[in-house]
Amino acid sequence: MRRILLLMLSVLFVPTAWADAPEGYTFHDFDKAMDQAREQNKTLFVYFGRYGCGYCEKTNKEAFSDNTIRQIYTDNYVLAYVDSESGKRLQLPSGERITEHEVGTRYNAFVTPVFTFMTPQGKPLKRLVGVQRIEDLLNAHEEVQAQTGNPS
Repeated sequence: MRRILLLMLSVLFVPTAWADAPEGYTFHDFDKAMDQAREQNKTLFVYFGRYGCGYCEKTNKEAFSDNTIRQIYTDNYVLAYVDSESGKRLQLPSGERITEHEVGTRYNAFVTPVFTFMTPQGKPLKRLVGVQRIEDLLNAHEEVQAQTGNPS
């Protein structure tokens, strides 16, 4: 009886959505991605998510699973994933030590998911909030490329 009760409790408290960074992409920690973006003079694409975010999981499954999106985003951006609730410490290129949660706060990622395109110095160029479709990510890419002078 005790085993059955423990099994039932464990099933009830298992989250249904994990919402890590999408599979098949090379997402880096924010600080490492900033360093890489500066070295390569490339635009950053920052995915602000969190553990248990159903909307993140939906976007991962419906948009980031697309091969065209994977190719475009992998080729054109330095990718960073920030768990906007994490206490993981990072060191920014300026030397500032900050948590992922503080990065999320700094870039107004109070809900998830938030997707922010940034200059290598961390200046936001474009921001998407909530569930994104393939078309949304394609349109955002085109807008950012036109804005940065790199039309695709």
